Amino acid sequence: MAVGVFDSGLGGLTVLEAAQKRLPDTDFLYYADSAHAPYGVRTSDDIYGLTRGAVETLWSRGCDLVVLACNTASAAALRRMQEAGVPPGKRVLGVFVPLIEALTERQWGDNSPPREVAVKHVALFATPATVASRAFQRELAFRAIGVDVEAQACGGVVDAIEDGDMILAEALARSHVDALRRKMPDPEAAILGCTHYPLLQEVFQEALGENVRVFSQPDLVADSLADYLTRHPGMRGEGPAGFLTSGDPRRVSDGATRFLRRRIDFDAA
Repeated sequence: MAVGVFDSGLGGLTVLEAAQKRLPDTDFLYYADSAHAPYGVRTSDDIYGLTRGAVETLWSRGCDLVVLACNTASAAALRRMQEAGVPPGKRVLGVFVPLIEALTERQWGDNSPPREVAVKHVALFATPATVASRAFQRELAFRAIGVDVEAQACGGVVDAIEDGDMILAEALARSHVDALRRKMPDPEAAILGCTHYPLLQEVFQEALGENVRVFSQPDLVADSLADYLTRHPGMRGEGPAGFLTSGDPRRVSDGATRFLRRRIDFDAA
């Protein structure tokens, strides 16, 4: 039994790597739905169906706890999955909560009414599907008031990263920052709302300027997962780790190796 980590492609590897460093004694089973990536341009119903199928695959492999290391899946599918019902003894976590906790400096268990927070102007960089869902704004509204969120749909960035074309990815990231600044000239903080984007964090930071605090997910999610497993030790994996994909294992392995700059070998799901 291992902790499952799911993403439509390779972006969730940034979360996995941070989680492995934070929790070296925990086993992880990573699943990339590469045959259907990217999710960011799909409909919400399509994303829900694919995410549900992927999570059930991980459950069937013995993962009681699955982390959706994909903002698009978290935005379009997590709440719907929870409302539809999760089997007894199983849990699914998303990646928005740790970001919002860090941005608002409020723990998720704090159920007091929404209140004003220090940051008033926030730039959100995410996939088109995540932006369209407005899930980040909806979840933020439970904790904070008076925060202006300007979202920028970053088309093409995920595809470029998955293809290993970092020159194109960096150019696209800069162009999306320019587009965001035309709508919000002076953001105080920026959310990198896709688990692929940490690979471009320095590019986003440089384009935004040193006065903008950039929130990236891997370490925040890893810390949140460590806290969750401390409170729910029975969900901690003790089984074989591994990497699964719905796509071509050789092609995905080569892409993952480029992505993390160390050898990663995927098996067919």
